[in-house]
Amino acid sequence: MLALDEIEAEVKLKLSIALASESEIQSSLERYYSGAVLGSGESESEASGVENIQEAQSELSQDDIDAAETAPIIKYVNALFQDAMNKGASDIHIEPGENSVFLRMRVDGALRELTPPPFRYLSPIVSRVKIISGLDIAERRLPQDGKCKMKIGEKKIDVRVSTLPTIYGEKIVLRILDRSGISLKMTDIGLTEQDTQTFQEILNSPHGMILLTGPTGSGKTTTLYTGLNYINTSDRNIVTVEDPVEYELKNVNQVQVRTNIGLTFANVLRSVLRQDPDVIMVGEIRDKETAEIAIQSALTGHLVLSTLHTNDAISSLARLRYMGIEPYLITDAVELIIAQRLVRKICPNCKEEIEVPERVFERLAIPKGGNIKIYQGKGCDKCFGSGYHGRTAINEVLKMSNRLRKMMLSEAGDVEMKQVAIEEGMRTLREQALAKLMSGITTIEEVLSITTTF
Repeated sequence: MLALDEIEAEVKLKLSIALASESEIQSSLERYYSGAVLGSGESESEASGVENIQEAQSELSQDDIDAAETAPIIKYVNALFQDAMNKGASDIHIEPGENSVFLRMRVDGALRELTPPPFRYLSPIVSRVKIISGLDIAERRLPQDGKCKMKIGEKKIDVRVSTLPTIYGEKIVLRILDRSGISLKMTDIGLTEQDTQTFQEILNSPHGMILLTGPTGSGKTTTLYTGLNYINTSDRNIVTVEDPVEYELKNVNQVQVRTNIGLTFANVLRSVLRQDPDVIMVGEIRDKETAEIAIQSALTGHLVLSTLHTNDAISSLARLRYMGIEPYLITDAVELIIAQRLVRKICPNCKEEIEVPERVFERLAIPKGGNIKIYQGKGCDKCFGSGYHGRTAINEVLKMSNRLRKMMLSEAGDVEMKQVAIEEGMRTLREQALAKLMSGITTIEEVLSITTTF
């Protein structure tokens, strides 16, 4: 009776007690709370959210605080995640205007505008997102980062939350990481059969460095995880240093970087080397100190995998040199560089052949004639009118040769070295994209927007 009294006092409603089976209760939970929050990445997130509400009383209106916890706002936020999952979105953008809200989702790498909520609901929605991700709802002047876990239907997803103060209020970006949606099979990362064999050959090496390069959101981490999964056996000690840890890998020791407490890539790497590792994955080489430790690790009997932000494979060598790493160390350590991009695939439901002017073939350096067929999607309900559905990777795989090492030591230029790499069999990003185009996988627009001629 005490428990019932407490519940009635809390919800301000009279309770009617009924008997139900476990299956009936479970069915009701799934029907009414399919987007229920499981909790943030930190175990005390919900508690900290409650504390933040209490601390915010003086700075936020009571209406905002109450509204964030009302059923309509909770249902709206949950429905937003459900809609994003249905569309296959990777990010949700909630952006404040002067008197309006902009809602966009990134699907297949492109942002799409959706019907936004009324402006009066913006503040409660922002507060709700902050509560579930353990952020300070009273702090509106500084950027904040948080995370939470959600259950959408039968799927469990991780959500990374980022807030940014703008002139009209806080913008929120929600990055959705669907654990069930990631494939760690070599056949699913877009590499050709020959490049797959090269990748596997270097992965089986006892030491050396493998670098993945490309812009943010080009699937570098997924390719690295696929490589780790390929060599993930009981006789190897694999340690990763990431910021953030995007997906959890079985039997792999994953470390989250926390720069705010001094747990940087370089500091973690020093400790990792005392953990008797066989394989080390560094989420990103950002500075000279991290690069030096990673290079030394590769030279002292460890296989090291990492990422850089460069335009193509050959530029990675110059980037390490500009960081202050001696050329002889780079040539001794680096074994393989893979530059990666993602291109959108034509929607199979509305795919159609198109006529292409002669000048376009000339621009792409494709000989006119033969059985070359070019396709595009005209747009349909299944692809939300975009003509695209899903993405695939194109890769530029550079295996270091003795000739390239000698050129590196003689400080040859990038253009000169790239030409030699092509002579030795490397297929450029443009060539890989053209292969996808002529196979009917992607469009001319994607080839031209994602790749350059050389």
